[in-house]
Amino acid sequence: MNLRKQEIHLKEWQTQEELAEQMLPIIGHLYRNHNIVTTVYGRSLVNSSAIDIIKAHRFARLVLDSELSTCDSFPVLTAIAKLNLAPARLDIGRLTTRYQAEKDTISLDDFIARELSGVNTGRSPLLSEPQDIVLYGFGRIGRLLARILIEKAGSGEKLRLRAAVVRKGGADDLIKRASLLRRDSVHGHFHGIITIDEEENAIIANGNMIRIIYADAPENVDYTQYGINNAILIDNTGKWRDREGLGRHLQAKGIAKVVLTAPGKGDVPNVVSGVNNELITAEETIFSAASCTTNAIVPVLKAVNDQFGIVSGHVETCHSYTNDQNLIDNYHKNNRRGRSAPLNMVITETGAAKAVAKVVPELAGKLTGNAIRVPTPNVSLAILNLELSRPVEVKELNSYLRNISLDSPLQNQIDYTNSPEVVSSDFVGSRHAGVVDSLATITQGSRCVLYVWYDNEFGYSCQVVRMVQRMAGLELPSLPN
Repeated sequence: MNLRKQEIHLKEWQTQEELAEQMLPIIGHLYRNHNIVTTVYGRSLVNSSAIDIIKAHRFARLVLDSELSTCDSFPVLTAIAKLNLAPARLDIGRLTTRYQAEKDTISLDDFIARELSGVNTGRSPLLSEPQDIVLYGFGRIGRLLARILIEKAGSGEKLRLRAAVVRKGGADDLIKRASLLRRDSVHGHFHGIITIDEEENAIIANGNMIRIIYADAPENVDYTQYGINNAILIDNTGKWRDREGLGRHLQAKGIAKVVLTAPGKGDVPNVVSGVNNELITAEETIFSAASCTTNAIVPVLKAVNDQFGIVSGHVETCHSYTNDQNLIDNYHKNNRRGRSAPLNMVITETGAAKAVAKVVPELAGKLTGNAIRVPTPNVSLAILNLELSRPVEVKELNSYLRNISLDSPLQNQIDYTNSPEVVSSDFVGSRHAGVVDSLATITQGSRCVLYVWYDNEFGYSCQVVRMVQRMAGLELPSLPN
C-alpha cells in the first residue's frame, strides 16, 4: 500500500509540473505581447518558474480551504490565450474556481469570453509612449528598484528605466556598478543577463539600456541629450527631503516629477501606496514614498482602525542595520549610531509613528514609536501594541487580517502567515509592505499586540514602484470582478 501511495504522489507531482511547464510560454506571451499579468489569488505568475506556479496554486488553499490544481487552471489559461485582450491583470485562480461552479451550464470558452468581455477589445498600448524613469542614486534601494523595473519591462511599453545618476567613483566605476547590480549578498543574483556598453557608459540588463550619468548637483544634468523626456525621477539618496531641495531636480531638462524614497518634510505629500493614493494628482510634481517602516505599519493600522478603532498605541521596530551606521565603532553625528552595527542592538529614534498621522489623519496623536537597530542585514519587525475601542479575541482579529490580505484593496500591501517556524530571513524578497505573523498575535480585552515582518529593502521598493505606476497611469484593470 505504501508503495502504491508513493507512485500516486509522484505521478500527481509530475502531472502538475508538466502542466506548469506548459503554462510558462503562455504566461510569457500574454505578458510580453498583450501586457496581461496573470495571477493566482493575487500571486503573480509573470517571470515565474514551474515550481513557482505550483506554489502559487498551493497558496490558493488559504482562500479556498481546498487545493487548486494546474490540471484545472491550465485549460482556463489556454482559453484566455485565444482572445485578443487589452492590458489587464487576470486572476486565473478566481476564474478557475468560478468556472468549476458553472461548468455544467456553460462551455469554458463562452465562460471566459463572458468574464473578460470588458478587456476583450484587442491589443492596445497602455500609454501613448513609454514612461521614462531616472534613478538618482544607485545604492541599496536604487539597485533593487532597477531590478523590479527591469523585471516589469515586458514589451517595453510601460515604465522604462533610462538612467541612473551617481558620483563617479573611479576609472572602473561602470564595471563595479554593473557588478553590484549583478550580485547582491542579501537578494542573490540578478535574474538575467547584465553586460556593459562602454561607448554609451551604460549597463545593459535584460536588453534594457541604463545610462550611468555622473553629476554632483541635480540641476546640472540635461537628460534630453540622452533622449530622456518627461521623466519621473526617483531620488533614493535621501540628501534632500523638502520641496526646495527636491525641486532642484525639476530644474533639470527632461524631468517632470520627483519621488523621494524617504519621509518628506514640510508640505511634500507622503504617499503609502494602496492607502492614500488620492494624494497622487496630475498637478503635484514632488512626492515622498514615506519610509519602509511607515509603509509596513500603515496598511495594518488602517485596516485595524477601520474595523476595531484604535484609541492609542505604541510602535516598536526591530530594524535591520543600514548603511548609515558604522561597521565598527567610529564617529557618528547621531547618538549611539557610531557603535558597530553588526555587533550591537542600537536604540534609535524613528519618525514612523508621527508619519502615520500624515497618511491616516484620524490616528494623529494616538501613537508613539521607537526603534532598535539589530545585527541583521535585512528584514525588520514592527510590534504594534494597540488599545482598541472594543474587546477582541485573537481568532477574530487574525481572521479579519487574513481576509484583508487575501481579498481587499490592501491585498498587495498586507500579507499573512500562520507558520510556527518562520524567522526573519524567510521574508527576504517579500513583495508586500508587511506580513502579519498571526501566531504571535496577542489580545487581552481591548488591548492587542501585532507582529508585522517586512523586507525593508525589497518590499519597500515594490511599494515605490506601485506608486510610480499610478503616477504614470499604469494601473491595470483586475478581472474577474
